[in-house]
Amino acid sequence: MTVSESVRGQGADIRDIAAEWPVTESVTPFTGKKTSVRSDQVRMPDGSVVGRDYQVHPGSVAVVALDEDDRVAVIRQYRHPVRRKLWEIPAGLLDIPGENPLHAAQRELYEEAHIKAGDWRVLTDVFVSPGGTDEAVRIFLARGLAEAEGERYAVSDEEADLLHERVALADLVRGALAGELQNTCLVLGVLAVHAARTGDGLDALRRADAPWPARPFD
Repeated sequence: MTVSESVRGQGADIRDIAAEWPVTESVTPFTGKKTSVRSDQVRMPDGSVVGRDYQVHPGSVAVVALDEDDRVAVIRQYRHPVRRKLWEIPAGLLDIPGENPLHAAQRELYEEAHIKAGDWRVLTDVFVSPGGTDEAVRIFLARGLAEAEGERYAVSDEEADLLHERVALADLVRGALAGELQNTCLVLGVLAVHAARTGDGLDALRRADAPWPARPFD
C-alpha cells in the first residue's frame, strides 16, 4: 500500500488548514523597501525550539490574459537574482494592506501590458516557496481583452527593457513542460488554464472576488 492510499483509507481531509506553532522569540534583522527578513524561534510539537528564517512579503497577483485567438499576453523581463531574462505574465505586488487583489491585478495588466479585460476569474492561489517566504500569489484569468484607454504607463529600471508578445497557450504549455519557461506564475497559470479546460471548463472557475484567506481583503 502506498502512502497516498493509506491516507485516503484514513479519510484524510485533503485541504490545507490554518495552524500556528508557538513563537518564543521573533526579530527582524533586515527591512527592505517592500519585503523584510524575519527570524523566529518556533516551539516544535516535541517541545524543542528551532530557528526559522524567512522573507516577509506583502503578497502578489498575476494575470493570464487570454485573447480570442487563444494567445496569452506575456512579457520578457530581466530578473537579477537568477541572472535570466524570463518570459512572464503581468504581475505585481499588493502594495496596499488589505487591497482587493482583483483591483491590483487590473492595475498590473494595465501598467505592464496596456490591456483591459471584461471577464475575470480566479485560476489558482499559491504559496510560492512556503519553506522560505510567506509570499502568497493569486493568479487570475482575464478574458474579453481590449487595449486600454489613455497613455501607456511610464516604465523605468528593468521595465524599460520589457519585450511584449502574445503567444499561443499551447506553445507556453509545451515550453513549461520542456523546461524552457521557468517563471512560477507563468508556468502555474498556463498549466491551470489547460487543466481547467480538461476539467469543468473555464466558466466553472471561482469568481474574481472569491475569498483569499492568505491575504484577506475588503
